[in-house]
Amino acid sequence: MGERLPTDGVIALRPWNEADAGEMAACLDGDEEIARWLDQVPQPYTVADALAFLSRTGETTFAVVDAGSGGVLGGIGLRWNDAQDVAEIGYWARREARGRGVTTRALRLAGGLAFDQGAARVQLRADVENVPSRRVAEKAGFTAEGVLRDAHWNPRLGRRQSWVMYSVLPGELKS
Repeated sequence: MGERLPTDGVIALRPWNEADAGEMAACLDGDEEIARWLDQVPQPYTVADALAFLSRTGETTFAVVDAGSGGVLGGIGLRWNDAQDVAEIGYWARREARGRGVTTRALRLAGGLAFDQGAARVQLRADVENVPSRRVAEKAGFTAEGVLRDAHWNPRLGRRQSWVMYSVLPGELKS
């Protein structure tokens, strides 16, 4: 990534650090929408959970922050395949940041970063019923390719989730 943070002037992406653990916990703990769709995010979500997440390897994660104030608005991460040519993105936004285009902006920045790092394809999955997440992907220029039917058991929803698979190729991100 170098020294310069990816930014569009409204938001920026920066690496998480241990000092963010309290803020991450404040964003994720008890958030009904995050708990509903992201069953791998523990609930309740504690500072210890945040520190455990920050110590994980195998994924490049960023805090999505306000470009002016630096306040945390959400999180986004890239997980690469073994060949390092396909990146899968996951994201979330804190309650107060939703509905303002923050996550779409973050997705464009993270997708651009993946292409800068050699990705031939960037993809993401969203539950077929998670309309806000699907809208984020589509506004950023991702194309729905199909549905992965009953792909994941979500105990919080008490059902199997079907995911829409989205992708974007170089040159397709919307600005």
